[in-house]
Amino acid sequence: MGNDMNVLFNLPARENELFRVEIDKAIQDVLDSGYYLLGNHVKAFEQEFAGFCEAANCVSVGNGTDALEIALRSLGVMAGDEVITVANAGGYATTACNIIGAVPVYVDVNRADLLLDIDQVVGAVSPITKCVVATHLYGQAVDVVRLREKLDQAAYSHVKILEDCAQAHGASIGDRPVGSMGDVATFSFYPTKNLGALGDGGAIVTNCAEIAHSCLQLRQYGWQSKYDSAVPFGRNSRLDELQAAILRVKLKHLPELNAKRRSAIEFLYQACKPYVDVVTLPSASSAGHLFVVRHRQRGKIRAELSLHGVASDIHYPLLDMDQGSMQEQPYRVMSMDHSVTASEEIFSLPCYAGIDTAELQYIGRVFDLYISKIV
Repeated sequence: MGNDMNVLFNLPARENELFRVEIDKAIQDVLDSGYYLLGNHVKAFEQEFAGFCEAANCVSVGNGTDALEIALRSLGVMAGDEVITVANAGGYATTACNIIGAVPVYVDVNRADLLLDIDQVVGAVSPITKCVVATHLYGQAVDVVRLREKLDQAAYSHVKILEDCAQAHGASIGDRPVGSMGDVATFSFYPTKNLGALGDGGAIVTNCAEIAHSCLQLRQYGWQSKYDSAVPFGRNSRLDELQAAILRVKLKHLPELNAKRRSAIEFLYQACKPYVDVVTLPSASSAGHLFVVRHRQRGKIRAELSLHGVASDIHYPLLDMDQGSMQEQPYRVMSMDHSVTASEEIFSLPCYAGIDTAELQYIGRVFDLYISKIV
């Protein structure tokens, strides 16, 4: 095929360039203000993001993993407690559990969308289960309302639900946005996220004032007042004013950015479905974070894509309990058939707000001309 081109997996600079004037103005405003931590932009962003999530409270923190750890602690999760989660989501909830000393309990995912299998959760609950982490993977949303109903029906109303929304800013179940359905929810603002900073950042949202207050204390040394630490396990995890100002700009444009991602997914779905199984189907309720497909010939397909300049990645190649770092850590595993099979077949294609039509069409041509011969 002539006119080969390079299609990068992600290019956040394109998205940022769309709002360059607004971002530059926001940065200048922070410089002029003289406030760099926990100032007016942080306070305003927390209010605006809580509103976006239809939640009462938002507590910003340094990154998404800190958000998970602090949120778990705010729910009363302590060393030795069990936390039910999935093993196919990159290990971030597991990392937070390891920091606390909690024990992750891995349940399987659905075959189709690779999201938490709600029907497995109840059977995984033990007397020391404190929380279920519902990871909204790839921009898709776990039905947290149904999960809550299942737990309540089984007399497990004391088991809390944490929504991990790091890949799902703006996704929804029906008319309920992610972040509004569980006891607490966490977000990452890593630069490639749907709402990405120009650095790192994270947030915790909740409708519970008590949980929000706990998170506020835990993010800053456990202080109840300046230099007076009353809560154990406090840390220094703050979103800085520059990132908050930038995120305020980009939050205003998030619906249109998500629409671009969904449009790219719709195109890629039509282009790829004759040759591979598509995991992240087009959906108006999805945030369109990643376009994930699967095939038994993953290695050959990715090599052919690379040969023709199309980047790809695997989200994620190793299940949490198979990581070397987990070999000396406590954990419990339920049936994992779908998770194991998927980890051997899935891969992701370029899909981001800044990808252009020519690049999408090129990916389609590569599948028609070359991938078709492999599969």
